[in-house]
Amino acid sequence: MRPGGPASKEPIYFFFDFLSPYAYLAWHSVHDVAARVGRDIEPIPVLLAALLDAHGQKGPAEIPAKRAYVFKDALRTAHGLDLPFVPPPAHPYNPLLALRVATIGLPTRLRRDVMNALFHAAWGNGQGLDGEAAVAKALEPTGLDADVLIAEAKTPAIKEQLRADTATAVQLGVFGVPTFLAGREVFWGHDSLGHLSHYLAGADPATTGYGARLVQNWLRTPAAATRRTTPRSEAEPS
Repeated sequence: MRPGGPASKEPIYFFFDFLSPYAYLAWHSVHDVAARVGRDIEPIPVLLAALLDAHGQKGPAEIPAKRAYVFKDALRTAHGLDLPFVPPPAHPYNPLLALRVATIGLPTRLRRDVMNALFHAAWGNGQGLDGEAAVAKALEPTGLDADVLIAEAKTPAIKEQLRADTATAVQLGVFGVPTFLAGREVFWGHDSLGHLSHYLAGADPATTGYGARLVQNWLRTPAAATRRTTPRSEAEPS
């Protein structure tokens, strides 16, 4: 990855995990954003669980109220985008094999076919991606040899590539999925696509003019309070 400025023609890096319904929505939206400025999309599979661990966070699926809200919000958004939306049989599940398949360095067109097929199985038709049989079935529409792809996905080189890409994502400030990296700017979530468009057009209020100075001041602003990490009922009386 070679980050450049907003006028650069470097690809927009798309960090994702198939676990995220918003990554599914973003995959079907970001290509139009990139095409308007003559950019390509470079998908980078990362393990969401490792991002969460690195930043000391819980995932949305680990917070019951948020788990319910996220599903309804993603369903509403998919409806607005006219995208099929059917949840997998279980969630969360182990996405490693699917992520490793998506890590394989295929030609651009074939890789996009693979991504389309895996995302469709993850959130488009309810099949899911949990286990080798599910991943193989998901790959059938691509016409590629699923056994060959799965065998390559199990090689030490591909496993290490996924680990390395996840570690690089953490270093770049990626803390969740989907995340888009354009230039040196991180945009998190499907709902940040509008902000990404403004950045690519050179009209981002956070990186130009007075807004850029505000951001620098904010980064130097100290914290005046810290949140309890122990539930109040278990903490010492105040």
